[in-house]
Amino acid sequence: MPSTPADRSATPPTVWTARGRHLGYAAAGVVRKHLQLLKDDGTLQDFLELPEDEAPPGRRAFEARWRLEDEVTVRATLTVAEGADPGQEWTLLAEADRPWDLAWPAPSAMFWPHDPDGTWPHESAGGPRHLHANALPEDDKVMRRILRDAMRDTWDVHVVVHEAMTPDARGQAPLTPYLPPGLHHRVIEHRAAPHQLRAVNWALREFGVEVPRGGALVLPGTPAPQGMETRELSVRTVFLDGSEPLELVGTVTRFAALSRPLPEGAEELLTAVREHWHLFTLEEELERERRLVAMYAEALEAMTRSRDLYREAAERAHEALAAYQESAGAVIPAQQQPPGRSGGSPFQQLTRTLERLKDSAKALRPPTAPPRDTDEKTKS
Repeated sequence: MPSTPADRSATPPTVWTARGRHLGYAAAGVVRKHLQLLKDDGTLQDFLELPEDEAPPGRRAFEARWRLEDEVTVRATLTVAEGADPGQEWTLLAEADRPWDLAWPAPSAMFWPHDPDGTWPHESAGGPRHLHANALPEDDKVMRRILRDAMRDTWDVHVVVHEAMTPDARGQAPLTPYLPPGLHHRVIEHRAAPHQLRAVNWALREFGVEVPRGGALVLPGTPAPQGMETRELSVRTVFLDGSEPLELVGTVTRFAALSRPLPEGAEELLTAVREHWHLFTLEEELERERRLVAMYAEALEAMTRSRDLYREAAERAHEALAAYQESAGAVIPAQQQPPGRSGGSPFQQLTRTLERLKDSAKALRPPTAPPRDTDEKTKS
């Protein structure tokens, strides 16, 4: 049963998450090759492909680590569905030593070739793509489904831009590359044609938001994060002339910085990075062993204290029991019984007592007088 956003903890500020779908073939091979290239040129410190028995069922798992600004270590894990068929889903979580800076490169670029037209930066099979301006379909029913799915998406930030008039080639270029690098592959841009504004706002009506004419709207998601009002998510005007949309970039950046629940399915990735990590340096391995030794020593000391306390409590209990037995013997003397004879059960003792009382009553009863008629006959 999938968890609701209220059931999931907030995403730590040190964590970066992303999800997508690789529409080519042999996705694990693409990841493996790209990681090796980055390790060879020194971009990555190291990477590791986990054995099949340690990866989630039906998936391949990779770990990678690199440094940013020569002092921040990033640990990341990526899982990708196995198989040679196209449409292999992948999930990624990275955690840094300090809160994530959106000016840092997107961790997805460490696992996948940086190619906007590649086969990996897809939100879903047949769905919108990252780093692209995705035109909304003409079919109103399909468009409503896409927008509703976007409102429920817990991994990406979705932006709807309305074209007040059909733009030229410069205006058709995507807006997301203007965003900070850390938001690449986390923002999906939807484009509404001039005549689609009414249909778009009708589809969004149930969520209480709307796209301004010739402007843009950052979809708040379900539920909307705390910290921004709905009116703060809309931009009144976006000039699709190739210029940098500063107001839209600022709105998207502020929204992405808000605290949101961990995306559905990211809890396992966070646990893998924090508790089941494999890719340690020699210094980290030594420090890890020192912590384990200290933990075992504390546990042994606690067990020793518990054993001593138990032994002391047992000795006191035996002393108290002996004292009680001595005091009970002095107050209630033991019943004397003939040698070799057992007192029997309480029921047997009560029976014998009643029999003795019955015999005593018979002995004390006076003799019965003879009948009077018999005496008169004797005298005559």
